[in-house]
Amino acid sequence: MKMIVGLGNIGPQYTNTRHNTGFMVVEAFAKEHGIDLTTRKLDARYGTGIVNGEKVLVVKPTTFMNESGRAVHPLMNYFKIDLDDIMVVQDDMDLAVGRIRLRDHGSAGGHNGIKSIIAHVASEHFKRLKVGIAHPQQTTVVDYVLGKFTKEQAPLFGQATDHAVAALDDWVAGTEFPQLMNQYN
Repeated sequence: MKMIVGLGNIGPQYTNTRHNTGFMVVEAFAKEHGIDLTTRKLDARYGTGIVNGEKVLVVKPTTFMNESGRAVHPLMNYFKIDLDDIMVVQDDMDLAVGRIRLRDHGSAGGHNGIKSIIAHVASEHFKRLKVGIAHPQQTTVVDYVLGKFTKEQAPLFGQATDHAVAALDDWVAGTEFPQLMNQYN
């Protein structure tokens, strides 16, 4: 079983904000595969389905971003999922809007959701799919990440979402991770 976790903040005021990029990508993946994210348990909203012959658990933590690990670790234990079978989808200010990057491990890089997951699973060795939101130009970081994509950014984000969903499909299908990184980075 594979587990795909999208990071974001709960609440209607955060819907479609840059910091909810992870939520938006996993929602697109779930919609494409007919997976309903309606089960609520262990600080998460999730659903399961079969994708490319593999059982997949798609997760949106119902904690705030900086407590994402509170949902990830208990779900791993409940479903008996190895750390190697987890992909976390996150926003990344160091990437331009429209770009994605896959990583097989690493530090939190200042991302509080990743920091929480690292703390709860006691390891930096889990896969990430980073989706670019770019750096703010004329506002604070907080205002920027909690803001919505501009009309110029929206089509680029749409393309990035499509690429991210394709990368998730390939990962679930069993494509080796180095090959995925070469293809999508």
